Amino acid sequence: MGEQKDRMLRGDWYQDEPELTEERRRCWRMLDRFNATGADDAGERRRILEGLLAKVGPGAAVLPRFQCSYGAQISIGTNSFVNNDALFMDDATITIGNDVRIGPRAQLVTALHPMEDHERRRAGWERTAPITIGDNAWLGAGVIVCPGVTIGENTVIGAGSVVIRDIPDHTFAAGNPARIIRRL
Repeated sequence: MGEQKDRMLRGDWYQDEPELTEERRRCWRMLDRFNATGADDAGERRRILEGLLAKVGPGAAVLPRFQCSYGAQISIGTNSFVNNDALFMDDATITIGNDVRIGPRAQLVTALHPMEDHERRRAGWERTAPITIGDNAWLGAGVIVCPGVTIGENTVIGAGSVVIRDIPDHTFAAGNPARIIRRL
């Protein structure tokens, strides 16, 4: 494993390297196949996902058009559903629990870039923080989940929300930034 990939997986500051570029290309080639499947090709989509993602639980489904960075850091639990046009930027781990519903055009993004250090940002440095979605959560259409966020079990995130901090179990949250509206 290259030094930069090792740094990325640890959540340290890292820069792109040929190994990471090739891993992304491998992922995108598999996604080209996945996204080109026909409406009746659920079995083929499943086979491709099982070769791409770290885990695809029984009964889990992901609809095309799906995009991700590497695939290998995404785990999707039993009976979870990811709707059309999802983007999972899995530079860090993305863990989706069981019975989760993720609406169309949702984005789960794990990459962080320097804010204050302009030279470092120009040089392409970044780091990562994992995302965790608890069992039986529901993310509405167009939800964006930012790096390092955990969304609790039995939690609902309203459509179009931007989640920048952890949301506890049994909660409805919505807005930009998402805030807790009420307990469920």
